[in-house]
Amino acid sequence: MHRRTALTVSAALLAAAPLLTACGSDAHPGAAAVVGGERIDVSSVQAQVADVRAAQAASPQSAQLVAATGDLSRRKLNVMIFDRVVDKVARDQGVTATRAELQQTRASFVRQAGGEDQLAAVLLQEQGVAPDQIDAFVRRNVLMNKIATKLGASDDAAGQKKLTDVFSAASKDLAVDVNPRFGRWDDAQVRLSDTTAPWLHQISQDPAAVPSGA
Repeated sequence: MHRRTALTVSAALLAAAPLLTACGSDAHPGAAAVVGGERIDVSSVQAQVADVRAAQAASPQSAQLVAATGDLSRRKLNVMIFDRVVDKVARDQGVTATRAELQQTRASFVRQAGGEDQLAAVLLQEQGVAPDQIDAFVRRNVLMNKIATKLGASDDAAGQKKLTDVFSAASKDLAVDVNPRFGRWDDAQVRLSDTTAPWLHQISQDPAAVPSGA
């Protein structure tokens, strides 16, 4: 099978939503979501959003970057939930990400982008990923690659369905409970409801060529 990256996987997870002002649901005050019995606090989502906004503010294209990611709170929550689904699938499949693999993958991304600064700029613009969030982005990529390899999932429709079925089952097992102010989690699509882009599709080797999420 072709070597995979999670670049467009992450892009597809970024979904339109209002800025985050929620204080939590009645059942879980202060929680944006509960996944597998563990909370994702509103404050954690806000911290990720703040990191991105700070990086955007330092860019010469600040206004354009902010305008393009006005939905950032929900996009970040979407990714934070999905990461927990990835972690469960990885555990179930006996997959781990070693330090060497993380370093090698990040180095590959840096080479493709033309340098550390260029990689950071591309991920900030296309993915809404702040510089201090790149390591998590790389880890997701490594785990997704290894999960696909372990499952023998190819890049054709059958392989995509195999991955989707496995991730959907893991999502159901985690009993994702999202604060209604952020929408509803769709186990079948493994994403927040009302998003438009699938989380899994043919992907690019070149970070600079990755399309933004819808």
